[in-house]
Amino acid sequence: MFRKLTAAILSVILLSPGWLGATGLTLPFALVPLLWISSSYDASRRSWRRMFGWAALTFALWNVATVWWIWNATPVGPVAATLASTFFNMIAFMLFHTVSKKGPKALAYTLLVAGWIATEYWYTVGEFSWPWLILGNGFSHEVWAVQWYEYTGIFGGTLWVLLSNILLYEAWRRRRDAKAWTWAGAVVLLPILVSLGIFWSYEAPDEGSVTVSVVQPNIDCYDKFAAGTEQMQERLLLSMIEEAPAGSDFIVLPETVWPYAYDERYLPQAPVVTKIREILREKSSGAMIVTGAETIVYYPPEEQTETARQNERGAFYDKFNSTLGIDTTACLPIHHKGRLVIGVESTPTWIFKALKFLVIDLGGTVGQLGVGEPGPAFVHNGVSVGTPICYEGLYGNFYGGFVREGARALLISSNDGWWGDTPGHKHLFSIARLRAVEHRRAIARSANTGTSGFIDTRGDVQQKLGWDRRGILTGEVELNSELTFYTRYGDYLGRISELLMGLCILYYIAYRIKKKNHLVK
Repeated sequence: MFRKLTAAILSVILLSPGWLGATGLTLPFALVPLLWISSSYDASRRSWRRMFGWAALTFALWNVATVWWIWNATPVGPVAATLASTFFNMIAFMLFHTVSKKGPKALAYTLLVAGWIATEYWYTVGEFSWPWLILGNGFSHEVWAVQWYEYTGIFGGTLWVLLSNILLYEAWRRRRDAKAWTWAGAVVLLPILVSLGIFWSYEAPDEGSVTVSVVQPNIDCYDKFAAGTEQMQERLLLSMIEEAPAGSDFIVLPETVWPYAYDERYLPQAPVVTKIREILREKSSGAMIVTGAETIVYYPPEEQTETARQNERGAFYDKFNSTLGIDTTACLPIHHKGRLVIGVESTPTWIFKALKFLVIDLGGTVGQLGVGEPGPAFVHNGVSVGTPICYEGLYGNFYGGFVREGARALLISSNDGWWGDTPGHKHLFSIARLRAVEHRRAIARSANTGTSGFIDTRGDVQQKLGWDRRGILTGEVELNSELTFYTRYGDYLGRISELLMGLCILYYIAYRIKKKNHLVK
């Protein structure tokens, strides 16, 4: 009992650092203790239940250790996130454990790898989407070790972690087998060596750069929508736009930074848009302001969307968490956020409508919002940029949509202050480094508070402005129009894993039927 508890806690300790501001290089070893616990049990139902308990304890503690900071926004948030994430982890691991006791070991390991990646993939495409703890995200502080993400995306990182754990566990079981250790060492080290080669040799295409200023206004999130503060906030934001260097090509403001919601039918005439254009003209600035805002779209009754609501006059409308591109021209491009925070911005099924109290507050605006798509790319002075918003940073293939639309750089608007000065906002910034590698696009990120900054196409942080600071950072953002393999083909590893998982389950069912019929000895 004590040895198994120690092993479970050791797995938690090895799984967690990559999400707490430390290294993710413990991940290739993190599941070895849990695999040992699995191997110690037989095929009985009693043993299955005991393994279920140890696995559930391990994954629940991993979740609690890495997402506890959601508590600052909503006490039930960590509970809801832990239940959901642990459920998906358990699907993959308990399928492996079951097959390992009653089927071929190779099939069990294949099912572990395929099942884990497939369930992670479901995080990114399903209505209930919480992909924070995808294993490949754990290397956001070691971009030098995962430069091959430009070919595989983060699911390549998950594949690496799982194969490393399996081979290291098998080598540990056969301690005197040099061949087993050689294979394990090769799987752990070879991807790092390949990545270092890419890292040292990579040079961004010589396509020039643009000057970008990112604004961090440091407005208290919980006071942001308080009545009577709107004019003060607007004055602060307009004054910071005035302070930005006149030579900037883009000035980026945070997510939902303005204290009002704007009807898109009248957006070009909105007072804030008019004031921004006046400032740009007075400064003789050729910049485009990329800013977060809450916008409203009205529909005829026959064209209402699934997410539309009715106002007191019976008109149907959607609220969107949006980014706007404002310059001195009549052009005003809009991007509607397409990956919404579950429970806060999106209530996908009747289950969550019935359980409204299970709200995970991760930024943005609250309520059932309209759902957008990647893009369009904002074009200014001949340069196309993508404008993802906050939580969209967890979705590599969604980011690829901006790039496939023609974006040569990415300008992120975010609002991370809901969670306080915790690992939450720090890791969300570091995950953007993985997006830069996957698509080889430089990133400028504006957060309401901590962390704003610049990331180059190798994923290196060039500048950043930390927590609880107000200011403006200005830097050069390199441009790139080339598409990586991952940009072109997206999460193909997830799709392949879904298919492989299904085939493994079918094979196992056929194997068990044959064995019961005494056709397999």
